[in-house]
Amino acid sequence: MPKMRPWLLKVITVTAILAVIGAIIGLDVLRRHNGEGTDQLSNPAFYSMPSPLPVGAPGEIIRSEQIAGAPSQTSAWRVIYHSRDLAGRDIPVSGMVIVPSSPAPAGGRTVVAWAHPTTGAAQNCAPSLAMDPFQLIEGMHLLLDAGFAIAATDYPGLGVAGESSYLLGVPESNSVLDSVRAARQIDEVHASTNVLLWGHSQGGQAALFAAQRAAEYSPELHLKGVAVAAPAADLRALMTANLNNISGVTITSYAVTSYEAAYAQPESSSQIDDILTSKGAAATPAMAALCLITQTEQIHAIATPLIGSYVTSDPSTTAPWQELLAENSAGGSPINVPIFVGQGLADKLVAPASTREFVAGLCAAEEDVSFHEYPGVDHTFAAYASLPALADWLIRVEAGQSPANC
Repeated sequence: MPKMRPWLLKVITVTAILAVIGAIIGLDVLRRHNGEGTDQLSNPAFYSMPSPLPVGAPGEIIRSEQIAGAPSQTSAWRVIYHSRDLAGRDIPVSGMVIVPSSPAPAGGRTVVAWAHPTTGAAQNCAPSLAMDPFQLIEGMHLLLDAGFAIAATDYPGLGVAGESSYLLGVPESNSVLDSVRAARQIDEVHASTNVLLWGHSQGGQAALFAAQRAAEYSPELHLKGVAVAAPAADLRALMTANLNNISGVTITSYAVTSYEAAYAQPESSSQIDDILTSKGAAATPAMAALCLITQTEQIHAIATPLIGSYVTSDPSTTAPWQELLAENSAGGSPINVPIFVGQGLADKLVAPASTREFVAGLCAAEEDVSFHEYPGVDHTFAAYASLPALADWLIRVEAGQSPANC
């Protein structure tokens, strides 16, 4: 038999290895696809809540189930847990908990509470309801590889039926912190009291609010730091910058729905939507019922003709919106833990100048801020662009350091 040439043997070996890897990946994709299909079938019963809702403490689990389609080398659960709305009323909130299969450290795992970017304001827009519910957790594999547990809230009104909490700092932040409490009740998670917060866009606002309120709302938790990418920190600047574009129309339609439910009183029920033109008011219910990622074309079809004629004036300078946007903007209270901020310089939604101004305010307040800007990066990719610097920041914060570059 002729002797096989070394280069040919190498090619055959590499081909065989790639074939095995491909088969393994294919089997995992098939496993996850089948598991996700099973999860989808169970959704209607899982997300339906009894009426009246049983009384429970914030973070107490109402219902949980293991996710069959969890990524390889992880375990994950859908959870529904008690939280509190703007008025302090007991509400159910859904979300997920994910852990790596590696052994937990002796003191338990630090929990990273993930606050997701905007997916919509309607019940069916919840990330945990998606066919791939892990897709929106930016940096998930980095966090799991580092040994963290992840608690990912849907926010109130998403997943479980209820009033929307879109851009409402208090109920959003309650749901973020209560997701950590829920994670700690699952024995297999082995969660410690240590918490890190990580959020993008709307989730940046939610994470910053959670950091401001953690000591008061969840004193049993040990907040170690908060990281945000392209945060919707200043809602007045966000509204003004997007007043006459499709993003502004979409954001405002979601905000009108949640703010009207949270703030409108019977004697002044029209004050919140007085900001809308007659065409805007007529179109808002249809827009607010659509999800940002999966129904973008339908949203654009409604919103595009309304650009420049959706609102009667700038919400950031018009009562009661001016006061409500200020109330729900981050930075009103000290944070007192290390803060990471990433911002793309090609961002057309959250203006880089707005984030710079927010960071300058944090530095002036002597907060420990690590600020990073990324040329050419737009709003969508701000969190991904932040991951290399975030990974280093997480290591240092876990070690008890306070990295800052103010």
